[in-house]
Amino acid sequence: MTQSIIHTSQVLRQVVIGQVQGISEAQFDVQPAGFNNTIRWNVGHMIYWLDKYSTLSFGSPSAIPEHYELMFGSGTKPSDWTATPPSKDELLQWLTTQLSRLAELTPEMLDNALETPFVLGPFQFDTSGELFNFALIHEAIHLGTISSQLKAIQ
Repeated sequence: MTQSIIHTSQVLRQVVIGQVQGISEAQFDVQPAGFNNTIRWNVGHMIYWLDKYSTLSFGSPSAIPEHYELMFGSGTKPSDWTATPPSKDELLQWLTTQLSRLAELTPEMLDNALETPFVLGPFQFDTSGELFNFALIHEAIHLGTISSQLKAIQ
């Protein structure tokens, strides 16, 4: 089953990359009515959190720029940005780099207990696999948000 989760992570990230490639740079910064953020923010948020979940799940060092937390962490929004956000190309490069890192995962890595359980509201994740599986759900939710934003923009 854990190999299936790894495979799903790779397929999901390929779908995200394909979706993002088809979005114009101009559409990245449109904030449709009813949304708290933009497509650029959602893409950066997925990159930030997969990096964070990988650090928490597998002990791998963060591979993304430090300022991504200030731009894309939970509770952030584009209207608060004081720096120029990364370009579509930079974000696509990070999505692709993370896809390559997903290929390095092994089923055994998903069975490891976390050093400290990760608590998110009423939920607790005790193993790398539990947290990583949640990371995939999180990414799929934001992919859905991007699709909704595109429909609202068009």
